[in-house]
Amino acid sequence: MRQLREILRLRLQAKLSVRQIHRSLRVSTGAVSKVLSKAQRLGLDWPGIEHMDDVTLAGRFYPEADTRQSSAFVMPDWREVHQELSRKGTTKHLLWEEYTQQYPNRSYSYPQYCHHYQVWQKKQRRSMRQVHKAGEKLFIDYAGQTVPIVCASTGEVRQAQVFVAVLGASNQTFCEATWSQSLPDWLGSHQRAFNFFGGVPQLIIPDNLKSGVTRACRYDPDTNRAYQQLAAHYGTAIVPARPYKPKDKAKAENGVLIVERWILARLRHHTFFSLAELNHCIKALLNDLNQRPFKQLNGCRQSWFDEIDKPVLQPLPKHPYEYTEIKTVKVNIDYHIQYDQHLYSVPHHLVGERIDVHATHALVSMYFHNRCVASHPRKHYPGTTTTEAHMPTRHQKHHKWSAARLLNWAKDIGDEVFAWVKYQLESREHEEQAYRVCLGLLNLSRQYPGERLNNACAIANHKHLYRLKQVKAILQSNQDKLYTPSDDTPASLPQRHENIRGPQSFH
Repeated sequence: MRQLREILRLRLQAKLSVRQIHRSLRVSTGAVSKVLSKAQRLGLDWPGIEHMDDVTLAGRFYPEADTRQSSAFVMPDWREVHQELSRKGTTKHLLWEEYTQQYPNRSYSYPQYCHHYQVWQKKQRRSMRQVHKAGEKLFIDYAGQTVPIVCASTGEVRQAQVFVAVLGASNQTFCEATWSQSLPDWLGSHQRAFNFFGGVPQLIIPDNLKSGVTRACRYDPDTNRAYQQLAAHYGTAIVPARPYKPKDKAKAENGVLIVERWILARLRHHTFFSLAELNHCIKALLNDLNQRPFKQLNGCRQSWFDEIDKPVLQPLPKHPYEYTEIKTVKVNIDYHIQYDQHLYSVPHHLVGERIDVHATHALVSMYFHNRCVASHPRKHYPGTTTTEAHMPTRHQKHHKWSAARLLNWAKDIGDEVFAWVKYQLESREHEEQAYRVCLGLLNLSRQYPGERLNNACAIANHKHLYRLKQVKAILQSNQDKLYTPSDDTPASLPQRHENIRGPQSFH
């Protein structure tokens, strides 16, 4: 009511403009205009207004408003206010003006209105206090701060990522620097964290980075398959934090903050030239961090870990986890799959199927329906690795042929066949290019006697006929039957007999 009376005084008595009143009272020009327009419609002047009390004045301007005098202020319905503020163009000041019009004698000032609304908002945010059991959860995250590492030879600067793992019950902390947040570094940091703690927790609570979670979801996230394989190897389970819910891994968030303050901040003036050098310094400061006494509790992280977490952690497996890259590929028509520019064979009946390739540094294994169907030593260069048992029967037989075997077969038939086959093998850039034509010639021994085939090859060798179809033509025309081994040349056919006509027949 004081603002209403002051607006009318400044206009009717002081003769100020609407904008001058707005700047003086911090009331919107729209609200000032509404009050002045209504006063003009009601025919009010300043002497009459000056003699009115607040109840009478409020009754003239807001006849439907609650004008009762009371020391108790009316608290707005903050749910309704919050809903109205979600509308485009709605402001708290506008809602406050509407509130003062409804309760002119029992309304809060604008600063008090905003204060009570902020208090109500904070009450809507619930924060559940988590109770952590010993050895149950390990919280994982990367620090937002990176550490520069300088290449001594080139001067190139690379930023190292800082991995942080915190046990829920004792707050025992592990951290290390890696070159990236990629899958090999992510899984390697987990392995070294388990070795640092000397055991494995029941659950791992990571963030939703791509190396750990391929598809983030509040209810059903998809975990990276290699990450699942690591969890199966160590006998633990992965429960990713909900997207955009950092309180799900508050231990990791707090651990990152402590690592940045007590480790990375101390190293800010140091220049590092290798990742090993950086991790050596981090390790020394990490021991100091874990042995630093708590401010409000007895003991330190290390003593709590030795007493609470360490006795109940699951034991480490006999063999440490080896990074395995998992990739889904399709078997080509030649019953080979390609991995890292090298071809590996699989059983031929899997042609066209999609299989899973599990590749370690030394071994490449292929799985179909979760069953291992093939494995090969890993080759780190382009090429082909084929197991004979993976080939079809006819391919195995073809694969058994060699130049020596073809020459031995040809020698058994005859010297001329041997010479023809030997020429074929030696005249090609790669002897395998001649295998098919040699097999074609040698298989003629199943259709013709060996003597005839040898004579046909003798004729072909003499006349330099090295096409398979030319040898077949000799056999089909029976020229080999006229060949005499004692002659250097085959016998020629007679040129004169009764069936041959001379030039005189064509006059």
